[in-house]
Amino acid sequence: MDNKSKKVFGLNLGQLTIPIIAICLLVIFNLIRDPGFFAIEITHNNDGNAVLAGNLISIINAASELAILAIGMTLVTAACGGQDISVGAAAAIAGSTFVKILKTPETINGWTVLLAFLCACIVAMIFGSFNGTLVAVFKIQPMIATLILYTCGRSIAYWINGGATPTVESPIIKAIGSNIPGMPIPTPVLIVIGVAILFKLLFHFTSLELFTQSVGINGSAARLNGINSTFIKLLSFIILGVCVAFSGCIGVSRLGLINHETLLLDVEMDTILAVAIGGNSLGGGKFKISGSIIGAYVIQMLTITLYAMKVSSTDVKAYKAIVIVLLVVIGSPVIKAKFAKLMSRVKMNQTRVSTKGAE
Repeated sequence: MDNKSKKVFGLNLGQLTIPIIAICLLVIFNLIRDPGFFAIEITHNNDGNAVLAGNLISIINAASELAILAIGMTLVTAACGGQDISVGAAAAIAGSTFVKILKTPETINGWTVLLAFLCACIVAMIFGSFNGTLVAVFKIQPMIATLILYTCGRSIAYWINGGATPTVESPIIKAIGSNIPGMPIPTPVLIVIGVAILFKLLFHFTSLELFTQSVGINGSAARLNGINSTFIKLLSFIILGVCVAFSGCIGVSRLGLINHETLLLDVEMDTILAVAIGGNSLGGGKFKISGSIIGAYVIQMLTITLYAMKVSSTDVKAYKAIVIVLLVVIGSPVIKAKFAKLMSRVKMNQTRVSTKGAE
């Protein structure tokens, strides 16, 4: 597709066209249905601190874990041409590890929380390495390789805390899951911003983005150019493990406890869909992290919209599936190619008309 066919409202958005259009359609629909849907107000939480509230805040806050997972999933998808379906189970393992470390000392302070988070990262990276080894070294298709951890991951999370669902009571944990005193913006939103900046710096100061895209487009050609395809694929799973740890710890901090059965349950499909809606090819290759982040917010906005329309929780998944299938089909290469041909014909007709007018 040529650049001109990718313009929306005069802006050349390229890969971000589909997620931007999806966001705009949802915004317009909600404003028509309820002009005050996106209203933001300042309220006070149970601790008496002033915080921002409203549907918009709920959307960007609730999508935090999904947005972080989508970032890591984008790298895995780009490098391996497949997806990790064990991120929810791995997040439960990381969350259980986080709680296990926090429950060890009598008091919880900043250093304890940092240690617990680092341990959660290490554990998640180890399991990410396990998945990555199956994919990169043994050449197993990503979904099949990660099906192992998807199946047993929550059982491992159950064993870590002896089958219990211990609570974690601490002002620090509460601040991580909700708001820092004096800060009206939810802390998970700030964490997403921080993670996005870290990835931006990582891509700016290293060649990881180029190497990942090269391996995803043509692994054999990448090897001939001196790129270690096996290492890049393995590294993508390890980085996803860090994202999993972030999401698992945020989920635990929101609730103040670990429930291995419900923590980020069914988040795997939403994560993959966020990557797809973001305009990234699920077959690997070129990617855009910002598209996946927007895709996560599209999914969450759709969920909040359906709940606002009084759709029952049992029907929400069905409605989401219908809308998301439409978005993915619209963004498919086949539809894009047909749209490009249509735009080319329209341009040719306009050229002919203008030529005749000049004569």
